[in-house]
Amino acid sequence: MRDLILGTAGHIDHGKTALVRALTGVDTDRLPAEKQRGITIDLGFAALDLGGARLGLVDVPGHERFIRNMLAGATGFDLALLVVAADDSVMPQTREHLEILRLLGLRSGLVALTKCDLAAPDWLDLVSEDVRALVAGTFLEGAPILRTSSATGEGIDALRAALADAVLALPDRAEEDRPFRMAIDRCFTVAGHGTVVTGTVVSGSVAVGDEVDWLPEGRPVRVRGLHRHDRAADRIARGSRAAINLAGVHHTEIRRGQELASPGFLRPSTVLSASVRASTDAPRPIRHRGRYRVHLGTAEVAASVVVFDGPELAPGSEGLVQLFLSERVVAEHGQPFVIREESPPWTLGGGRILQPVAARIRRRDLDGRGRLVRLSSDAPIERAGAALSSYRLEPWTDHDLARDAGLSPGEVGRIVSEAREAGELVDLPTGPRRSVRLTRAYLAELEDRVVRAVERLHRRNPRLSGVRRSSVLGELSDLRSESLVAALIDRLDAARRLSATDRTVSIAGYQPQLTQAERRLKNELLEAHRGAGFAPPLASELAENAGQRAAIVPELLDLLAEEGHLAPVEPRALYLDPEADAELRRRVVGRLSSEGSTMTMADLRDLLRTSRKYAVPIGEYLDRVGLTLRDGDLRRLGPAASGADDARP
Repeated sequence: MRDLILGTAGHIDHGKTALVRALTGVDTDRLPAEKQRGITIDLGFAALDLGGARLGLVDVPGHERFIRNMLAGATGFDLALLVVAADDSVMPQTREHLEILRLLGLRSGLVALTKCDLAAPDWLDLVSEDVRALVAGTFLEGAPILRTSSATGEGIDALRAALADAVLALPDRAEEDRPFRMAIDRCFTVAGHGTVVTGTVVSGSVAVGDEVDWLPEGRPVRVRGLHRHDRAADRIARGSRAAINLAGVHHTEIRRGQELASPGFLRPSTVLSASVRASTDAPRPIRHRGRYRVHLGTAEVAASVVVFDGPELAPGSEGLVQLFLSERVVAEHGQPFVIREESPPWTLGGGRILQPVAARIRRRDLDGRGRLVRLSSDAPIERAGAALSSYRLEPWTDHDLARDAGLSPGEVGRIVSEAREAGELVDLPTGPRRSVRLTRAYLAELEDRVVRAVERLHRRNPRLSGVRRSSVLGELSDLRSESLVAALIDRLDAARRLSATDRTVSIAGYQPQLTQAERRLKNELLEAHRGAGFAPPLASELAENAGQRAAIVPELLDLLAEEGHLAPVEPRALYLDPEADAELRRRVVGRLSSEGSTMTMADLRDLLRTSRKYAVPIGEYLDRVGLTLRDGDLRRLGPAASGADDARP
């Protein structure tokens, strides 16, 4: 049996509630004020069994002051019953309700003329013509117009039969295990059970014992019990009017507009991107930066609307917008919404959500606006590509892609698999058990940024053959991830666009830019270290001897170290000739190779036959490269010595 939702619509006092009572035997006016005043104020609910389908009926108020309640109830309608009183014909809320249903994307329904016992046959014909003119060009064009009377029972059976035919004509909606989602329209307590919320299940299913997200608060709550159409159930699914008994939340914390959803599916946001159509009959345009009321699901939120093109959306026009909301909501791609004026409360238009979790897009940002155009595409692969490109470095799940691109779980799995096989989606390793999923286009953008950063550093330090990895990270501080930058450098090194060592990076094939005088000074610095053993000239002494060329001595010493011509004992302070460095390692390994051997600073000084001025930095150098381990005043052989066995005398 299919579960579907039928919603009423129409002007106040046109007999919607009486018609529901005639169809189901249920009086949906439950509030004392409704009984006293004889009008529907809030939502009412009933069920109608049509044999092959079970309809959950949502009876909405018709008074203009309660349009917000009507909008809250219209969430999840599968088909609509537009009600027009035969003795009154088409009225303002008849038109507004029909426009709201159109904005919410309704595709099916029928029309009921009520109170036909109060009108003459020729008048009924005129009213029928008015209705046909009203629905022309809408989803109700060509729909049956049933003449009924709740007082006499006229046409009620025919209406049931027409509803059954309308249900049969509705295409089956393949759920494909879509995540559960239900917007809350009512909350109350039941003695002995606690908090109960009601709503229309718009996708997926939920079972007793399941844990769901309570949103936008983001807290997990447990399903203690379920009722579908006032009957206990173990599981409820899309199309059901449901009552859910919740554990883990007090009823005073819950309000209309909040939602329940599968864990991890929805994310709260105060910025949404959308496509909007201003209603043809709207009394005013939708203005850029105008303040309005946005109705989304069962939520009603104040919002500022940013129109991307021009100062406004004139009645009948369409455009891309961003909604900046006064409070957090949850949504998914393709979800309909309605925009109304705050005062007077006119319906101005509505549309579809394109980005349920959005960042601000400036009007001149052509890339961001182009992404919205792609998200409005009918092609799933186009929407998926646009959503993926918006994630950039944000981690994402299949749930996120389904929500942000309007995809079913099956579509997500297929698209992700095909994208990986085609190389359009790349897993970039950023650690032993970590990786980040990036689109090929964004990965190429990041790689180009790394290359440009290295080129900038080369221009600032033209005398160095390579720039420090830490300097590259400093140029890309917005990425805030050393492991990501390192992974990009390694990838570029493998592609031979960069040349990388543990410490430095350079553009592949880069040669230091030295003048003839700088080359001479470089050779002089190298000669000053040859044969100097363990007492070479300090960098400060070399700079002093260089005179006017003193400023470039540190860079040239770094260059000699990077090229392997000097060993940096204390960078920019003390360097050893490579032969002296090799001899240092041989002597230290030989001195400490016996088991339990240790060495003091005085021992190192005597071993090298040098002064303490050189022995101290050399000792720290040996510790740093792992050849020795310091324990107080003593040093013993370090882990790096295992690879130096062949260096022992």
